[in-house]
Amino acid sequence: MSGSFSRYFGNRQVSREERRRRIREVFDGVAPRYDLMNNLMSFGVHHLWKRAMVRLAAEFPGHKVLDLAGGTGDIARLLVKQRKGRVIVADASIAMMQAGRRPCDKGIDWVAADGEALPFADNEFDLITVSFGLRNMTSPRDSLAESLRCLRPGGGFVCLEFSRPHSWFRPFYDLYSFAVIPRLGALVARRPAAYQYLVESIRRFPEQRDLERLLCDAGFDKVGYRNLMMGVACLHWGRKKPQSAQNRMGKENKKP
Repeated sequence: MSGSFSRYFGNRQVSREERRRRIREVFDGVAPRYDLMNNLMSFGVHHLWKRAMVRLAAEFPGHKVLDLAGGTGDIARLLVKQRKGRVIVADASIAMMQAGRRPCDKGIDWVAADGEALPFADNEFDLITVSFGLRNMTSPRDSLAESLRCLRPGGGFVCLEFSRPHSWFRPFYDLYSFAVIPRLGALVARRPAAYQYLVESIRRFPEQRDLERLLCDAGFDKVGYRNLMMGVACLHWGRKKPQSAQNRMGKENKKP
């Protein structure tokens, strides 16, 4: 991904501060009907994608988990059931977290935070997840660097994001995206511009191999990806190098 992505809001070129402000306004505005819109837009399929993400997350052991851009907490609830521990939801939109919080929630903590400046210590988490949120960071590249900083050595990172569908399916997907989704956003959420941004941001976001390369560039190890629904969505993963590997690299870098 080129750095230019961080200077766009959908198809409009803006400053980073303007991008941050507009994205936050989008999610503050759609928060009350965010989960309903997700169900309608995906015909409920997003639940299957998220369960696949949580199954993949099970491959990374540990009890301290951060769900980045966790929004209304649907991923966090699945992770709590899986790990029988506590999960921190971090999201820049307080309105999103307020819309999702339930009195019956157990084991979930909620923290208002930008993905590019996380208020957590180095090496704090065993696992970091992000579901359809990396694309909405002011700078996805900086957010990946922060996630790597906050992971313990050997810790896992799992990302679920929209991606590039197979070529034969792309015309049908584009027709649905541009003709239906904004109209649905107008009818149900009364925010057509927000869902126009959604469609445009997906098209600008890096495809599968580009995001894989970005994870490698950020310093993640054992990086990979798997397409879902013909590439409409994609699971990406990586881990922070174990301490022994980091020590070896440090010694090699110090050699004259």
